[in-house]
Amino acid sequence: MTTNSYHTPVLLHAAVDGLNINPQGTYVDVTFGGGGHSAKILEKLTTGKLYAFDQDPDAQKNIVPNENLIFIPSNFRFLNNFLHLHNVTQIDGLLADLGVSSHQFDDATRGFSFRFDARLDMRMDKNAGLDAYQVVNTYEEADLANIFYLYGELRNSRLIAKKISIARREAPIETTAQLQVVLDGMVPAKMKTGFFAQVFQALRIEVNHELDVLCELLESATNLLKPGGRLVIMSYHSLEDRLVKNYIRSGNVRGELEKDFYGNLKRPLTEVNRKPIVPDEDEIKINNRARSAKLRIAEKN
Repeated sequence: MTTNSYHTPVLLHAAVDGLNINPQGTYVDVTFGGGGHSAKILEKLTTGKLYAFDQDPDAQKNIVPNENLIFIPSNFRFLNNFLHLHNVTQIDGLLADLGVSSHQFDDATRGFSFRFDARLDMRMDKNAGLDAYQVVNTYEEADLANIFYLYGELRNSRLIAKKISIARREAPIETTAQLQVVLDGMVPAKMKTGFFAQVFQALRIEVNHELDVLCELLESATNLLKPGGRLVIMSYHSLEDRLVKNYIRSGNVRGELEKDFYGNLKRPLTEVNRKPIVPDEDEIKINNRARSAKLRIAEKN
């Protein structure tokens, strides 16, 4: 598995240790990527099984033969469907390393990074219908403003949307470089990198429906876990982490505590680590993209 060239797994040991692996158990890695987390899980299995999901065809190049590994080339929003297809109704643990892989960021043709000039794409699944070009060029101005505000947490979202709307009347905005030209000058030079990171994050989340898919995953995973089973999720920005934290603590992504008929709190999960685990300085030096990672671990009640 080419983990170095494709994707360097973040918090590798902490994440896999968080699963508290039973060598005969059933586990799911919903973000196979370069296969780094999966490889470490497989090392700990004897007769157990690992079901690995990834919708990106490039990830399939990292599969190595292993009788305990079943690879599923699909978005993890279809977790239930495919596990039931394999007669799996309960699992001992699930790991998710959310966001974009190093490979996807570094592949100039995918349009994920503003470091390269490429067609506005940003699809994690190359066969998906919606891409960033369509979002930028066909969404109503008000909808664009909402996306930049909600998914990019940009306070000047309306102005961003207005500039895009005006520019695309002259000609479609086709590439990452063209989008940057349209929005150039909106923030001081020293803030430009962070600004464009937020703009691109917002578009990527919309294209891939990332937050909706995460909400579905949290519910599906919780229902599939056996009592004592572990949920291990790594997030890279506050929007994802807030959803994960809320769900673990309250059983819903809104973070609202609910009670049953008898007044007992309806909490299907218990936090294993009250505060998120974050990479140390040594790991960040080796892999700068680890700097924003937050790892949360929960156990099924």
